[in-house]
Amino acid sequence: MSINPATPLLDTVDTPHDLRKLQPGELRQLADEVRSEMIAAVGQTGGHLGSGLGVVELSVAIHYVFNTPDDRLIWDVGHQAYPHKILTGRRERMRTLRQGGGLSGFTKRSESEYDPFGAAHSSTSISAALGFAVANKLAGKPGKGIAVIGDGAMSAGMAYEAMNNAHAAGNRLVVILNDNDMSIAPPVGGLSHYLARLVSSRPFLELRDIARKISRRLPEPLHKAAKKTDEFARGMAMGGTLFEELGFYYVGPIDGHNLEQLVPVLENVRDAAEGPCLIHVVTQKGKGYGPAEAAADKYHGVQKFDVITGQQVKSAGGPPAYQNVFGAQLAKEAETDPLICAITAAMPSGTGLDKFAAAYPERFFDVGIAEQHGVTFAAGLAAQGMRPFCAIYSTFLQRAFDQVVHDVAIQNLPVRFAIDRAGLVGADGATHAGSFDVTYLATLPNMVVMAAADEAELVHMTHTAALHDSGPIAFRYPRGNGTGVALPEIPERLEIGKGRIVRHGSKVALLSLGTRLGEALKAADQLEAKGLSTTVADLRFAKPLDEALIRSLMASHDVIVTVEEGSIGGLGAHVLTMASDQGLTDAGLKIRTMRLPDVFQDHDSPDKQYDEAGLNAPQIVDTVLKALRHNSAGVTEARA
Repeated sequence: MSINPATPLLDTVDTPHDLRKLQPGELRQLADEVRSEMIAAVGQTGGHLGSGLGVVELSVAIHYVFNTPDDRLIWDVGHQAYPHKILTGRRERMRTLRQGGGLSGFTKRSESEYDPFGAAHSSTSISAALGFAVANKLAGKPGKGIAVIGDGAMSAGMAYEAMNNAHAAGNRLVVILNDNDMSIAPPVGGLSHYLARLVSSRPFLELRDIARKISRRLPEPLHKAAKKTDEFARGMAMGGTLFEELGFYYVGPIDGHNLEQLVPVLENVRDAAEGPCLIHVVTQKGKGYGPAEAAADKYHGVQKFDVITGQQVKSAGGPPAYQNVFGAQLAKEAETDPLICAITAAMPSGTGLDKFAAAYPERFFDVGIAEQHGVTFAAGLAAQGMRPFCAIYSTFLQRAFDQVVHDVAIQNLPVRFAIDRAGLVGADGATHAGSFDVTYLATLPNMVVMAAADEAELVHMTHTAALHDSGPIAFRYPRGNGTGVALPEIPERLEIGKGRIVRHGSKVALLSLGTRLGEALKAADQLEAKGLSTTVADLRFAKPLDEALIRSLMASHDVIVTVEEGSIGGLGAHVLTMASDQGLTDAGLKIRTMRLPDVFQDHDSPDKQYDEAGLNAPQIVDTVLKALRHNSAGVTEARA
């Protein structure tokens, strides 16, 4: 292939098919161009930067060596897949990343044939790759399943569950462990590279296979001694004993930024006749971009930034973020209560618990990406008399639902669930939306479920949860800054299951749960302007319901509308069930429920997402007007 030196190599590469036409000596230049393209794109859009910069060379090498998309490449989590997107026909759209109608910040099946499996939660890649590999094996197809998983994601038990079953795939499964913190890697140097290249070669694999067969014919003591000698030697040189025990052939560690090392090893593994293989690759987050390399957080997630200086565009000031309000209040509670402890799953700053960790390190536990363990660990703490707060994003708490049911709710243990990122979350899209927590928690006996309307209410709910020892309790709050209300100096202990009236009326009653309260109040203003006297209630609790308050409003108003930022089956469903069970609709009362639509909404700004969901003031008004024009009496469940 002839390339004009003045023409950037990246301009000649639209897909991996083009990439595989290059000479090995040209890959370094291509990787540098991919890195520059990614920095320029993310500078305009914001997004995950450091992780993608760390896998530029790895992305180039994988697509160069393997026959993607027939070989199925799965990126764990997917936030490191920006270089992959550039190399798989999406370069021209990179400046639409995480924007409405643009590219997803993660891998997405509907976006490209090179994204065989969507991912945005951690530790799923090995299981998925195993599925692809076994399907090809059963169909007699040669395609491999290739999983790229970070060392942080390896803290989740699901990764080991998959590896324990990997023998079923034979040599069609390749796992690449991207170790970007050097947390389990010995120093990487020439000797390690030589050994990695040697033991991944076909002659070595064939020789080792012959040796195994011979050793099995030896008397048992000699066979065991030979096996132990082999394991000890390889464990000393490469640290692969753990993965060998799980049935993998271990190769590494190798330098993930050295294409002269990566390509030969990947080629050897591609052509290997043995079973599943794990390649241990050491990379550096933020590699190749000075500001990212120098940053303590490795520029994991960034706002738009100046490519030259690395200076991020600062968001406008304003009220504190909800997670920081929670974190500060929990630290205050812990000052006087030595039983309070805090648990998070690899999100200490994201949940606002970094300040708690600094003040009370012995009572703070970051369990890693292990939500299931975190919840049951909290249950054990509670059973022994501690007051654990388990702070997990709504979307990630889904991963531990069985533990919430079996280990917490059935035993009625007082675990406090601080549920961050409730509702729609904007640029991260459907995979990170906190749509379902009210629905899946409010169905559970013994569970108390609260939702904060603003940051002042979050202070009260954190305090209330700290004092609630009679069973499990959860409180949810959204991503981003609060409303700007003054924070209470002295928090209030809320009466369990009691809401509040924030505006009195007589014709229409809006029953709000969570931060849609502001939109409900705007809708009340617009309804009042139309001559419709409107009550607005902040129910505070999805479970238990404030039945006395709801009965009173149903008896005194013509229309009841529930408004929540959650899925069907939440507050509205519980209010309808209560009304049905108690015969409260017999006099022709009209009830409407407003909630998130029964779809997975794509990424966009939160305001646009809620407008699309029909949960802003204009849609609330429209729902009321339609209900009043409806000629038939009774209960209707409809979304505007």
